[in-house]
Amino acid sequence: MNLLLVEDDRLLAETLVDALALAGYAVTHLADGDTARTRLAMPDHDHALVLLDLNLPGAGGLEILETLRSHDRDTPVLILTARGAVEDRVRGLDLGADDYLAKPFALDELEARVRALLRRRGRGQTLQVGPLAFDGLAQRFTLDGNALALPPREQRLLACLMRHAGEPVDKARLAEEAFQGEPMGDNAIEVYVHRLRKRLADSAVALRTVRGLGYLLEGV
Repeated sequence: MNLLLVEDDRLLAETLVDALALAGYAVTHLADGDTARTRLAMPDHDHALVLLDLNLPGAGGLEILETLRSHDRDTPVLILTARGAVEDRVRGLDLGADDYLAKPFALDELEARVRALLRRRGRGQTLQVGPLAFDGLAQRFTLDGNALALPPREQRLLACLMRHAGEPVDKARLAEEAFQGEPMGDNAIEVYVHRLRKRLADSAVALRTVRGLGYLLEGV
């Protein structure tokens, strides 16, 4: 999952790139507004989320946002703005930004905002892992073209694993993303994973345990 960070403060950018990389994201960093606007003017920019500073050399953050939203209404944008710049924040939200953080901010809060925006985006997506598909709008799974009926907690767990297909997801992250803070012990997650494995048996989709890293969903 590739994020785009548009930030001209070198030290802050290095800190954010390192923190987000440790959280499991690939991050492309651009420090120049004109370059960022050119990148985001392309329909196939291929970024799952944009972290956007407003005060940049070249094109400003609001210009970049307006360019992106002229053809892309779906990619989440998190504005990074100076504390007290209320007018800029309001203008950014009016132009289609999804959220903002006032500097200085805690890295934990940034990571939480990123996860929340990506979850929100994922709910409306159509996801595909081999013959397993998930319609985010209809909240419906199909396997080999046939409806796959699941209880609510298994639905949430499988949707989360599909959003991270091809990478191991540990229990703590599953508990946070799939169950949104609902008390969920390790044993309960193991039970739901076991049930999902049985439902996916004899299909071209595997739910594997990666020792020390978590659970990995992939096509086979």
